Amino acid sequence: MNATATSSLQPARDARQSAGRYSGWRLFLEGLTGQRGWPQAWAKATPRPRYRVVVVGGGGQGLATAYYLASEFGITDVAVVERGPIGLGNVGRNTTIIRSNYFRPENVRFYDYSLRLWAGLERRLNFNAMVSQRGTLNLFHTEAQRDLFTRRANQMRLLGVDAEAVSRGAVRALVPLVDLDNGRYPVLGGFLQRRGGTVRHDAVAWGYARAASAAGVDIIENREVTGIHRDGKRVIGVETTRGAIAADTVCLAVAGHSSHLAAMAGLRLPIESHVLQAFVTESVKPLLDVVLTYGAGHFYVSQSDRGGLVYGGAIDGYNSYAQRGTLPMAEEVAAAALTLMPALARLRVLRQWGGVVDMSMDGSPLISRTPLDGLILNGGWCYGGFKAIPAGGMATAHLIACGTPHPLAAHLALERFAAGRTVDERGLGPFPYAH
Repeated sequence: MNATATSSLQPARDARQSAGRYSGWRLFLEGLTGQRGWPQAWAKATPRPRYRVVVVGGGGQGLATAYYLASEFGITDVAVVERGPIGLGNVGRNTTIIRSNYFRPENVRFYDYSLRLWAGLERRLNFNAMVSQRGTLNLFHTEAQRDLFTRRANQMRLLGVDAEAVSRGAVRALVPLVDLDNGRYPVLGGFLQRRGGTVRHDAVAWGYARAASAAGVDIIENREVTGIHRDGKRVIGVETTRGAIAADTVCLAVAGHSSHLAAMAGLRLPIESHVLQAFVTESVKPLLDVVLTYGAGHFYVSQSDRGGLVYGGAIDGYNSYAQRGTLPMAEEVAAAALTLMPALARLRVLRQWGGVVDMSMDGSPLISRTPLDGLILNGGWCYGGFKAIPAGGMATAHLIACGTPHPLAAHLALERFAAGRTVDERGLGPFPYAH
């Protein structure tokens, strides 16, 4: 579809009330009236029978795609269809980390573009997403890891992306609780990306939903897509729990359920769905100023603004759509945490949850056309879906509006698997669980 194409049916839109602009002055005025003047953040849209674009999935990637279609390409005849309330899907089930410290040049450029968009996102959306660029510190524990991390840091610097080598002494200064001489994997140093950090996950969904709605996008909640309509090799709409919606283009942005939705259209994708757990401890005084990752095990931790330590590890290693995890993985992650910072043994874990992630065969995502005309795919994000929300949404919107891949996402097309041009970030081969 090109940028000038129009839907064959363009009915008038329902009048909607704007949520207005948030500001300190407005907050003060609302305080004088008991906070009773705030309208809904986004309109509860009544779906129309046809749209130019239907985005299936109201998480971060889907809402960002809809927002950028409206704001960057002037395409407002868009509906976002979400099976539940906005913010309660996978976008709210992660550890909120943003970074661009990758190795492959094309991935470094893509994720760093996302990091630059994160830096200005709150001002652009007029919404407090709690973007905190506190830095991400990756530790290494062997001389071989030192070489690998140095190579990655040099690659990043060659591409104009920040990366700093950190000595043992500097690690101790940044994170005093780290046991540098632990019995399992002594810490030799690390590398730091200062522009990395965290963002409040549900605020990202709410901010994009509010901005997309204000731009004219219909946000349709509590309506599950149960089928995809085809006319030969062209997708012409979706079937939902409350009726059909026709569309010129359907975009799937449904995270761990990508293969399930694609199967409704008769496609089999090169991805698997796995469970990824996360945990939150009780609140304590500030003790961790950076996002910390453990090089000897898949463990990462940061401290939230409310004082809890938010941490996670690797996927559970088996295929599942369940939003819960297993005790063996919880034990493995806890062991890594206590090896790295023994003082954490004194904290209680208050909450645990699981998200469903779609693991691709090479560890890199898919932003791509499909063999079916009118069907666009945004998925296969592995561990990277949250940090890539701004760039993924922009690239998907570009693909829909212009009919060509965004220059920074051209390497993420589905065709790469057939052509042998896989983007294997870690060099582990075609094993989704290993990425």
